Amino acid sequence: MKRDDMILISVDDHIIEPPDMFVNHLPKKYQDDAPQLVHRDDGSDVWKFRDTVIPNAALNAVAGRPKEEYGLEPQGLDEIRPGCYDVHERVKDMNAGGILASMNFPSFPGFAARLFATEDSDFSLSLVRAYNDWHIDEWCGAHPGRFIPMALPVIWDPQLCADEVRRVAAKGCHSLTFSENPAAMGYPSFHSDHWDPLWRALVDTGTILNVHIGSSGRLSIPAVDSPPDVMITLQPMNIVQAAADLLWSRVIKEFPGIRIALSEGGTGWIPYFLERVDRTFEMHATWTLQDFGGKLPSEVFRDHFLTCFISDPLGVRLRHDIGIGNICWEADYPHSDSMWPGAPEELHEVLERESVPDDDIDKMTHRNAMRWYSFDPFTHIPREQATVGALRKAAEGHDVSIQSRSTRLIAPEEKLEAYRSRARAAVAAAE
Repeated sequence: MKRDDMILISVDDHIIEPPDMFVNHLPKKYQDDAPQLVHRDDGSDVWKFRDTVIPNAALNAVAGRPKEEYGLEPQGLDEIRPGCYDVHERVKDMNAGGILASMNFPSFPGFAARLFATEDSDFSLSLVRAYNDWHIDEWCGAHPGRFIPMALPVIWDPQLCADEVRRVAAKGCHSLTFSENPAAMGYPSFHSDHWDPLWRALVDTGTILNVHIGSSGRLSIPAVDSPPDVMITLQPMNIVQAAADLLWSRVIKEFPGIRIALSEGGTGWIPYFLERVDRTFEMHATWTLQDFGGKLPSEVFRDHFLTCFISDPLGVRLRHDIGIGNICWEADYPHSDSMWPGAPEELHEVLERESVPDDDIDKMTHRNAMRWYSFDPFTHIPREQATVGALRKAAEGHDVSIQSRSTRLIAPEEKLEAYRSRARAAVAAAE
């Protein structure tokens, strides 16, 4: 397949939320108490909600910026591409990057919206609903066919969460972001019956549970004096634990229609994982009493789990060991792993090197995403206008050059010291 003939749907991108997102959707009685974007004297913009301050870390929005500006320091909206927070500019960036459609995870509320859990349940629920309505109606609704809508959960109440899943499903949203380890957040684990109302709602509505790396707020904590490269390398490891937890849990057995996406988790590790779970089953099922109804755990995994990759040559090579129907592509815009705007070039190079046939390419680049998320962009956009080449032609003149945007020059040594301070704080909190 030629590069310009590919159709790309990304199942993992991110929003840097705009400051006016609550205006049209939160009841007036709560407007004054809503999270606010605050501009600080150092030039950074931070979200403030009661006593909690959430900075916009630079690694979260580095698309189109030189690598020298990567880091964990907070930044202002004027230091990032408008496509990070302006949906119309986002679509221009998508066109320029050859990307037809995108599913966007939240930023400041956290992947599981724990930030919105207050002592006032009505206020908390209103915040979640306001966010979801803004995301579905304004962000996704502004450009039909370009976004797979995704909802935040009501993480503190499984029945309210189930009700919200049903509410947004009626609006066409079949994707829910959730924690990869709710127990790490102080909630019951996947192995309890606490979440049963949610599992039923997901199955009834055909909604995918997306467990994103870091969604519990707890990444693998390396030694306090280790470099940040260790933390960045280990980020996908949390998703391996989530995959094992969910595969061996009662959820899969008692809710056989449930489907789970391992978001931003990569794919290269999965063939070994599947070999390991089958070996574990073979050697230990007689005393652990695991029973998958005559199937191997690896077969059950392929029935229930969706995986995604950015380039991942090893995962592409081993795609049939993973399951060709279980793989989707992601762009990760505007995070630091993103290939934007050169994603089609890098992806096509991997596909061509691995001699991937057209049918497999179509499944991984868009057909699997459409099937899993009940999403059909072609009801809005003719297929001939949806290819990499056609989208880029529509974006001619849109500036995608690498540009310095930082208003403050921060030396690498200062960035490393700031990272070490955060690492020490994280270790202290874990203890």
